Amino acid sequence: MKRFKQYIKNWKLTPSRRAAMLLAYFVFALMLPNFVLAYTELYNWWSILAGSLIPVGVYLLANMFTRRVGITVMCMLPLIILCAFQIVLLYIYGNSAIATDMFINLMTTNPEEASELLTDLCPPIIIVCLIYGPILFEAFIQVRRKMRLSIKSHTRVVHIGYAFLALGMLFLIPAYRTTDGRVVFNEIFPVNVIYNFNMAVSEELNVKHYGQTSKQFKYNAVRENTPPQREIYVYIIGEASRAANWELYGYHRETNPRLKRRDDIYLFKNVVTQSNTTHKSVPLFLSSIGTGQHHDLFYRKGLAALFNEVGFKTYFLSNQSPQGAMVDNLAKEADEVVYIGSPRQDMQLLRMMRRIIETDKKNNLLFILHCYGSHFSYHQRYPREFAKFQPDNDATIKPQNVEMIRNAYDNSIFYTDYFLDSTISYLDSLTACSALLYCSDHGEDIFDDDRGRFLHASPTTTYYQLHVASLAWFSDEFCETYPGKVEAARRHRWSPATTHSMFHTMADMASINSSFIEHNVSLVSDEFDETAPRYYLNDHNEAVPLDRHIGITDNDVYQFAIHGIRLDLNE
Repeated sequence: MKRFKQYIKNWKLTPSRRAAMLLAYFVFALMLPNFVLAYTELYNWWSILAGSLIPVGVYLLANMFTRRVGITVMCMLPLIILCAFQIVLLYIYGNSAIATDMFINLMTTNPEEASELLTDLCPPIIIVCLIYGPILFEAFIQVRRKMRLSIKSHTRVVHIGYAFLALGMLFLIPAYRTTDGRVVFNEIFPVNVIYNFNMAVSEELNVKHYGQTSKQFKYNAVRENTPPQREIYVYIIGEASRAANWELYGYHRETNPRLKRRDDIYLFKNVVTQSNTTHKSVPLFLSSIGTGQHHDLFYRKGLAALFNEVGFKTYFLSNQSPQGAMVDNLAKEADEVVYIGSPRQDMQLLRMMRRIIETDKKNNLLFILHCYGSHFSYHQRYPREFAKFQPDNDATIKPQNVEMIRNAYDNSIFYTDYFLDSTISYLDSLTACSALLYCSDHGEDIFDDDRGRFLHASPTTTYYQLHVASLAWFSDEFCETYPGKVEAARRHRWSPATTHSMFHTMADMASINSSFIEHNVSLVSDEFDETAPRYYLNDHNEAVPLDRHIGITDNDVYQFAIHGIRLDLNE
């Protein structure tokens, strides 16, 4: 004890010791995501040990070629940014490494959407600044003052690095044997995140080259039993509208008063999304590909091209900004593309559609309306006269503000009800064979349970993100011409479907046939297959069953059950 006190008394903060302290704190800060992921993920102990020791070894060995720790820190700035990004996402979603979809969302989100979200992410941003800011500041000071480790300390650091790396590689052997063999790319941060980033870049290159890869594609579409009247079809893609908050699906609030009064809509109560991210879900709405055919997305044209082949004039009207994503490529295949600016409220889409119909009275028409629906920030999605549920103030993303957040979200559903009812009423006033199909691209989490989830696009999904609202409407002329399709829609109210059905249902409504049209998934067809398994497109674009590997918990199973939906989970 006496010797220890003497050591403390004589201890001085030399440049070498200051460099060593920076290195220790630097390695600890870089390992924070690994420690949190070890707690939040379902990794086995071998993976946790390998995923902890290997990165520590690599971070220590990064100093092998220089004794100036400040230079090492500066050179590893991209990794610091990656760690900060990971901590922010863990704060939002509570689990999972940065997914491929997160990187694509970052690339494709427009500045307006980003600014709406960033204003509510101050706490995690402050946290990462407090963690990593001092490291960068101290590294800058040490670089300027040329501080370095002593030769003895530097040698020790290198030896410890080799020891940690070797031990981690040893633990990697049983980790491989107890997993599917992809432990490095799935469970070791930051290797898994770098792998996901590479996948995101590859996806973006495919999007960029879509014009060339799909240029020669043809549906070779034909039509049968065409009606004598003019035809107008409206395909409405909703945004973040979860079934759980629709009165028509059993919600306790009056969010659908207008649609509820109608007796001419056909509600599809058992539809789940193929993806909880807009940049993947909407292209799947607009393409004929199945969930397990993701690669074919870049080689086939979309819904507008299909209708163009059989003589329709096609319009893509969007309340969202162009994002450089796949949806923009598929939108451009329409004869006319219109992006509507602020305030981005969905009644603008109806007003634009009315002007087009009143101008073009000759052609058969297809309208694809891409809504802003219930996209965060919710209170901006509707005019103030639709603020039925109060208070609905703009609130920071915190569980204690959930009442105001949910009020604003419910108001956005209340406005969607008005928009859909108004659109149906307008179509009903026309003398035309017309039909409307609506479905939301995905749902949304709103601090619904002890997981504390908010928004969508989380690496693992929930009931609230999966179960989406969907409905159809048919004009009297359509009902007279195609009574079998209308009856099929009535029968398929509870049929288990995914958003893959939407493209094929829309094509079937217009009696369009092609070798690429699947009648066994069409909700207006007698051939609909009730027994077909449903799939979800995971972060690596693999079609996987609806099971616990995509994040479904007992609570999610219960929520599906109380909404009348039974899931046969593959455990």
